[in-house]
Amino acid sequence: MQTVLSIQSFVSHGCAGNSAAVFPLQRLGVTVLPVHTVLFSNHTGHPTWRGPLVPATDVSEIITGIDERGALTTTDAVLSGYLGSAEVGDVVLDAVNRTRRRNPEAVFLADPVMGDRDTGLYCRDEIPEFFREHVVPAADIMTPNLFELEQLTGGSLHGLDDVVAAAEELRRRGPAVVLVTSVVLDDAPDGLLRMLAVDEEGTWVVETPVLHRRFVGTGDLTAALFLAHWLTGGDTAEALGATASAVYSVLEQTDVMGEEELQLVAAQEQLVTPVNLFTPRALPRTC
Repeated sequence: MQTVLSIQSFVSHGCAGNSAAVFPLQRLGVTVLPVHTVLFSNHTGHPTWRGPLVPATDVSEIITGIDERGALTTTDAVLSGYLGSAEVGDVVLDAVNRTRRRNPEAVFLADPVMGDRDTGLYCRDEIPEFFREHVVPAADIMTPNLFELEQLTGGSLHGLDDVVAAAEELRRRGPAVVLVTSVVLDDAPDGLLRMLAVDEEGTWVVETPVLHRRFVGTGDLTAALFLAHWLTGGDTAEALGATASAVYSVLEQTDVMGEEELQLVAAQEQLVTPVNLFTPRALPRTC
């Protein structure tokens, strides 16, 4: 059984951050050590929300308490998402270093949550630079969406070749595996959404139908599922296919139910045995 230390935001209503990651990981048989960086009533896509940011010192104290119980010695991965501040980012990196000291085989998956093409940046001004300068070199796996990949690499991406080249550039700066989500490009077939993964062995892309609704928490769910499947077999292509299949199936069931928030409990079987199966295809290497 795998164990993941998940340091993310938390919402009571709906699914975002740990609220979108913990249950799916558990449903796949992963033990989760959740650490919350914000405690909000709901995600900030709604007109109002309430609740506090958790001070970085408190986040650090919780991780110290987990370490005091000896739990980091059996932790296989650290998963991070939205960073409310660079100070919290420092705490995450300290947790990664601490976990690696306890278990040198532990991996760090960083989901660089910063924004999206239709919203722009929704993080603090210092966060993109913090990710570029500090998180990228430390990460083993990163899961940016298309907009976030542009922020991390400084380019404007228009075609699939651009995305592959940017993912390879990101790999050269740190992470061994890069998963790119929400890949909607000028050269994309009509009605299809792409997800792309790159590692030292190759490059793969999977295409799923577009659901014409926007759901919050999809990236958090995707990162968690990819980590779970990658930890199981260490095969990037298989993890990509399993992740795309489960995420699309959950979104489809949520859409059919007419709900605004991800219906992870109602659609929990889709996490394990999704009804829609998508097979990645290999792409030629660009370098």
